[in-house]
Amino acid sequence: MLPGEDRAARRVLLVCLAAGVTTLLDQSVLNIAVPALRQSLDAGAVQVQWIVAGYSLAFGLVLVPGGSLGDVRGRKGLFLLGLSAFVLCSVIAATAGRAGTVVTARLVQGAGAGLVNSQVIGTLQDVFRGLDRARALGLYAVTGGVASALGPGLGGALLGVLPAGLGWRGCLLMSVPVGVITLFLAARWLPPARRVAAHTGLDLGGLLCVAALTLSLMLPFIVTPGSGVEAALWVAAVLGSAGALVAGQRRRARAGMVPLVHPSLARSPSYALGTAVAMGQFGSSLAAGVVLALFLQGGLGLPGLVAAAVTLPGAVAMGVSSAVAWRVVRRLGAHTVTLGAALGIVAVLAEALAAVSVPVTALPFVLAGLQVCSGAASGLTVSPNQALVLQNAPAEAAGVAGGILQMAQRVSAAVCLSAVSGIYLRGASGRLDTSRTAFALAALVCAGLLAVSLVLCLLRSRTTVRVRRLQPPNSRDRAGSLDHSSSEPS
Repeated sequence: MLPGEDRAARRVLLVCLAAGVTTLLDQSVLNIAVPALRQSLDAGAVQVQWIVAGYSLAFGLVLVPGGSLGDVRGRKGLFLLGLSAFVLCSVIAATAGRAGTVVTARLVQGAGAGLVNSQVIGTLQDVFRGLDRARALGLYAVTGGVASALGPGLGGALLGVLPAGLGWRGCLLMSVPVGVITLFLAARWLPPARRVAAHTGLDLGGLLCVAALTLSLMLPFIVTPGSGVEAALWVAAVLGSAGALVAGQRRRARAGMVPLVHPSLARSPSYALGTAVAMGQFGSSLAAGVVLALFLQGGLGLPGLVAAAVTLPGAVAMGVSSAVAWRVVRRLGAHTVTLGAALGIVAVLAEALAAVSVPVTALPFVLAGLQVCSGAASGLTVSPNQALVLQNAPAEAAGVAGGILQMAQRVSAAVCLSAVSGIYLRGASGRLDTSRTAFALAALVCAGLLAVSLVLCLLRSRTTVRVRRLQPPNSRDRAGSLDHSSSEPS
């Protein structure tokens, strides 16, 4: 059931959900088409990594400034601008004759998607209150997750129907008609632009430090260091940008200005740990999906439609799991996320083992079965973890908390996509045996990311219990509400 009784509010929610589906479906649809795009445009490994990772990088870096601009300038105009840029760049990428054009279009497209989604989060918070707001944000998270999971199946269908060389272009054009319809409805149904916050100054220095840190983590996987000196320079760049970010945040806070990471968020262990859990899960999930598509088509030589059929059970499982996740939450509380992370590790490790041990003829069927486990794990993790993170965000930073959470996920996705796809592309030399080994190695890296998330889940549970023991009785309900019971935001 849609939240709220107001017809206008329900229309706003439908526009926001349509925008989320349009922008989040786009990347997962392209994932299954990357091998065909690579062959059609003769794209190199570096260009492939930028095509799959650049979208998430631009998406993530625009979220926080986009949200801040929406607070100050109003959201409707920025929503329409971002979605227009997204649709236009979809057409440019789909009609490109060179891989470099696709890379550039995907970067701008990602920025447009980030601008749109930052306005979606702010609009839902402006229009809905209380339980209706929780349900709206829950619907947004679940809808986006299911759309991402369905993307490979839809992309594979296009690859199977369209002639060779046109399938990947159809995948990029898929979001255009939906985007145009969403633009029309948004122009009619979104509330007029209005300022909801005073201008406090955007932390450009913090954003530049985040961008520098992300690129310092990404680029070594794209441009392999040729010597120990180059590797040392990359390490220095990572440490330097991280140190500058921390120092800059402290300096802005002391000067009375609002830093990129609100001080109250930095002081909230539950928020910080939950965001780190989301980063590990999101980056691992997207990277595993891209590498699986590359392996099925480039390594095993399966047609796109067959490769999509292998991933389809995972999408169905995620949809079902997302629908029942809040029933599990009522029984297990925050341990639902821990269960999802553990289940995900089992699934990815099983994929790595299957890749090197199962006969080639049976391997697609085994991987399809394991996708059910992976999809169920994602459904148990994504929406409950988001609710837990935002529930424990301090009230004075509730708005920026959602933007930083999404930014952290997208930055993690950019790094993980470039790193894990680079591991596979460099290890798979065109032979079946090397492709199987490279896929297993990439899967082990994804399992390692999920293992970090699992450890952080356990640490968060201990931290939450300790905080509840220290809190006065009248504040315990708010701090521990998801640990014992939860209203169902769906």
